Amino acid sequence: MLEKDIKQQLAQYLDLLESDIVIKVSAGDDKVSQETLELVNEISEMSSMISVEETTLERTPSFSINQKGAEDSGIVFAGIPLGHEFTSLVLALLQVSGRAPKVEDSVIEQIKNIEGKFHFETYVSLTCHNCPDVVQALNLMSVINPNISHTMVEGSAFKDEVEGKNIMAVPSVYLNGEFMASGRMTIEDILNEMGSGVDASEINAKDPFDVLVVGGGPAGASSAIYAARKGIRTGIVADRFGGQVMDTLGIENFISTKYTEGPKLMAEVEEHVNEYDVDVMKGLKAKDIIKKDLFEVELDNGAILKSKTLILSTGARWRNVGVPGEVEYKNKGVAYCPHCDAPLFEGKHVGVIGGGNSGIEAAIDLAGVVKHVTVFEFLPELKADAVLQERLRSLPNVDVVVNAQTTEITGDDTVNGLTYIDRETKEEKHVDLEGVFVQIGLVPNTEWLGTKIERNKMGEIVIDKNGQTSIPGIFAAGDCTDTPYKQIIISMGAGATASLGAFDYLIRN
Repeated sequence: MLEKDIKQQLAQYLDLLESDIVIKVSAGDDKVSQETLELVNEISEMSSMISVEETTLERTPSFSINQKGAEDSGIVFAGIPLGHEFTSLVLALLQVSGRAPKVEDSVIEQIKNIEGKFHFETYVSLTCHNCPDVVQALNLMSVINPNISHTMVEGSAFKDEVEGKNIMAVPSVYLNGEFMASGRMTIEDILNEMGSGVDASEINAKDPFDVLVVGGGPAGASSAIYAARKGIRTGIVADRFGGQVMDTLGIENFISTKYTEGPKLMAEVEEHVNEYDVDVMKGLKAKDIIKKDLFEVELDNGAILKSKTLILSTGARWRNVGVPGEVEYKNKGVAYCPHCDAPLFEGKHVGVIGGGNSGIEAAIDLAGVVKHVTVFEFLPELKADAVLQERLRSLPNVDVVVNAQTTEITGDDTVNGLTYIDRETKEEKHVDLEGVFVQIGLVPNTEWLGTKIERNKMGEIVIDKNGQTSIPGIFAAGDCTDTPYKQIIISMGAGATASLGAFDYLIRN
């Protein structure tokens, strides 16, 4: 089942096992069960420290990962964890065996201190590049705290279950049988959802920084590295590390790297940041800035961070179309990530709102999975690059509607259509759909600043050539600013500029 190069890599990881592992398999006579057995037996044959036992679990096919002679870990894979989830399986094997996880000691203590019984279920698709973050976080929590257990459920192997719960977006997380959240989450996000987030007193006790970076995307990471290299006290505070790039699958224009993926790139960037003396504080969101003798950043948990200078790199998020039905049917047919959610719409007719690069790339990706795609573009013509439009026109199951002003996304339990006005004829029209993907660009994460710092009509922070904002000592970089081009490489360069600008400000003040 495993390709030769994958087996070679896996063999290297299995050499790191610290104790014997038992894989307990619940399998039937169906094809997926047989493939599950084939996978676990193939892994078992690669290491004398892994054995396989047949058992009966809640779902068939599924298997659990356990340390031999110890209490069950609570980690179960229902379905076959290949694709993006293969890494989740490898990490589970290592961590259950006793291999220390790469996570901060403070986070481990937060997990250990959780009281009560918690059983998580995460519904995933194997094409979802966001799902492994959630699966790996919950598996790790299960290893650390015996009161926590987690089952990954692969959607295509349990279609009836997915349809019965109207799951139309992944990852979707259920806690003790009740829906908890959907979308990419870090371990810090999950702890916050459980009311076990970072203690404000720990944050308040920190000494003032020379440079405090607000935001953990490419611009923020670049800023922190450049500041730390100057030997000044540097911190990053962010709700999650990686920013919008974590939602980007294929990256082909990052100079010196022919192809990479967003999560992989940002994992390498985070590792680079951790090489320096940077205080990285995750799972925290900035709420306000107050200027006193130092700048004070108030966080959403009530804590205060102080710094001589600030670099704002809060990035951007997907723009909402803002029509009735969008919020009501989010995760019930309204989606934003075609890479993650496309398998849930297999054989269905879906719409894509947006004719720019993001929208047309989404339509091309979806066309290979769904029955039919209809693209809705507000302007008289598509805005995407010519090469993308040419590829789109070659696909037999894609329609394009231009001059379309979306007015409503309709539905009952889930999405059943989209209503729009033809901007040329003024006629209202309706298209029956089973899903809608919104791809209309980004909006900067700057609302929390209010009127304290100059922003343009788009909400972007206005900066000068040094990255400085309208307030001396506060700098900004990346997609939250009025920089005209929103690209990873440009954000990294802007982060370096802002950091050098902040250092120059410190020298002169």
